[in-house]
Amino acid sequence: MSALGRRGYTLVELIIALVLLGIVSGAIYQVLVNNQRVYQAQTQQIDLQENLRAATTVLPAEFRELDAVDGDIQSMTPTSIQIRAMRKLGFLCTAPALAVGLGNFTMNVWVSPMYGRNLPFAAGDSVLVFWGGNAARRDDDQWLPVKITGASPFFTCPDAQPAGGTPGYQLSTSPPAWMNIPGLAVNGAIPKGAPVRAFSIIKYQLYQSSSDGMWYVGYQNISKGSSVQPLIGPLTGSDGLELDYFDVNGAVTTDSSQVALIEIHVRAQTAQPVRSGGALGTLANKVDSISTRVALRNNPRCGPGSAPFVKC
Repeated sequence: MSALGRRGYTLVELIIALVLLGIVSGAIYQVLVNNQRVYQAQTQQIDLQENLRAATTVLPAEFRELDAVDGDIQSMTPTSIQIRAMRKLGFLCTAPALAVGLGNFTMNVWVSPMYGRNLPFAAGDSVLVFWGGNAARRDDDQWLPVKITGASPFFTCPDAQPAGGTPGYQLSTSPPAWMNIPGLAVNGAIPKGAPVRAFSIIKYQLYQSSSDGMWYVGYQNISKGSSVQPLIGPLTGSDGLELDYFDVNGAVTTDSSQVALIEIHVRAQTAQPVRSGGALGTLANKVDSISTRVALRNNPRCGPGSAPFVKC
């Protein structure tokens, strides 16, 4: 057949083909858009749940180790709390010499076991040392603050086993104020094996970021003089964090030394608005919340701070 005799597509056939192509392309586009919308919504939902999960992991872990009676809670409001956050735990391998007015106060700590941050003690560390007092009583036990001025990692703890001793740190300290108190500066009141806890002053607070205008649970290391950093969020707004404080009787308290339980409420939202309910659904941020309670485990179980008062 000659080229002139060949029959081409008619205009009607071309129009029908274009219409069918448009219908198929539109359907494929709609599927892709819906998949993208679902993916975005699921990603935002996962991020939201991870934020709430962080709230129930980080904050309770910090609060659980507090001893309110000994001043671990330095300040507290419904939207912020400043605490002595414990960072590592060691043990004395010798009983330090104590005497009223003693200026040269040293503590010898085993290198191992050492729990928490895998870092040696260093000058400038703030620590709490356990004061046992009378070994026959438990109602006089307390934690005493000490400021470290120097640390030597070459000291050898004089243990019987293994032979020759074990590695330790010799910590030099500035004379603590309690060394001038006759009732505390008692030789033998801090025994061998007494725990030593290093801490940082940390503040958790509700704050609004200047960069994006959104609200977060902020973390600030007061000891290092750092600025507030976002830790959990974004939150729903100025109501995104609520802290409630209770004493041992379950009553609300504003006395930081009487706190036995902290109730945490976090209300978070997705970082971006997502559409729900189909293509014509409302475009908005998804919101979720979580509440948890944390008992302060290091509060004394005997003496002041226990209820009813128990003398052990």
